Amino acid sequence: MSSFRFLHAADLHLDSPLIGLSCKSPDFARRVETASRQAFDNLVRLAIEERCRFVVLAGDVFDRDLRNFQTGLYFLAGMKRLGDAGIDVFLVLGNHDAGNRFADKLAYTSNVHLFSKKHAETRMLEDAGVAVHGRSFPRWDIEDNIARDYPAATPGVFNVGVLHSACAGSEGSHARYAPCTVEQLVNHGYEYWALGHVHGFAILNEAPHIVYSGNLQGRDPRETGAKGAVLVTVEDGEVAAVEHRPLDVVRWAVVTVDVMQHLELDEVVEALQYQISDLCAEAGDRPVALRVIATGKTVLHGELLLKRAAVREGIEAVLATLGYDVWLEKFVVRTEPRPAVEMVDPTVAGRLDAEIRRLAGDGRVAAKLAERLADIRARLPAGAYADEFIERMRAEVVGRATDLARGLINEADHAAE
Repeated sequence: MSSFRFLHAADLHLDSPLIGLSCKSPDFARRVETASRQAFDNLVRLAIEERCRFVVLAGDVFDRDLRNFQTGLYFLAGMKRLGDAGIDVFLVLGNHDAGNRFADKLAYTSNVHLFSKKHAETRMLEDAGVAVHGRSFPRWDIEDNIARDYPAATPGVFNVGVLHSACAGSEGSHARYAPCTVEQLVNHGYEYWALGHVHGFAILNEAPHIVYSGNLQGRDPRETGAKGAVLVTVEDGEVAAVEHRPLDVVRWAVVTVDVMQHLELDEVVEALQYQISDLCAEAGDRPVALRVIATGKTVLHGELLLKRAAVREGIEAVLATLGYDVWLEKFVVRTEPRPAVEMVDPTVAGRLDAEIRRLAGDGRVAAKLAERLADIRARLPAGAYADEFIERMRAEVVGRATDLARGLINEADHAAE
């Protein structure tokens, strides 16, 4: 058998918005609005530079709701560049593509092999000794195990299965479309399964290789870390190397800081500085959309809730000194008050804590709150935003006041130690 390289990618979601950016930071959103296209260009460039014999795209090239035909034309231009370099492309439609108006109506160049929606089929690359098997989604919500009907392995060649699927145990929060199992794929007899649908890179099995490439570009804070494609090297009919190559243009990241040991807010910000610096260095020259989460049982709990905006400003001031292109997407407080047994005198502060809890559940407090909120609402202009603000205050103010009071007790007790 011959030796060659191929590139495995999936979930391009071309022109998909980076969720949450436009409403929080229009400036940052404008700078990265073409991120999915740039990541796609990086994919095409990598395939050409590495002299890949072919590329497999395991579904969801487009978004289901996308209606901009120019996106399709942009994709076709990339396919032509690959064709001009002698690179074939094997493409299956995923759940998003199947629900898209134009994904299967594009006039693909001759180097693109789009697999049928009706049944699984095999395409051969005779010169490389490769059989590629695949099937496109006939509809967006397919729940059948379509991998069962994939053709048997072709003897004497390197077999690749291209499948958009929620493989059992790996689907996470992704919908269970076209479900299958690792055991089933192992027993099918192919040398490599190129999977799409799950947005994180994962090698589910080796010999045979069953691999999720992940998506090309993270789109929200759940899709953190390096995103890209998988470069596969085949030597004498066997997989010799599987390399995940980052191709993303914007990097999403989440930093969690445990504030349990910190006694001042400034210490929290200082502790974050080193973590953020390392993370940005790892991202290279990519812009970073960063979410910071404070956790832990701490005497600072009440102060963090009360001064959340000030802490955020402190973090942003640190980011400005690091020399990286990083934007603070959100600062989240998930701390808890230190347990009473750790922080209070049971004869004094303990009784205060109990009284706070009693007042929080007192109906008279709720009634007084409703009265004050009604007064505030009367002073606000009419509109849904005002109503939403009042309802949010009604839901949150008692809890926040309780947390703040407990935090102040914690601090007073700590100061007395």
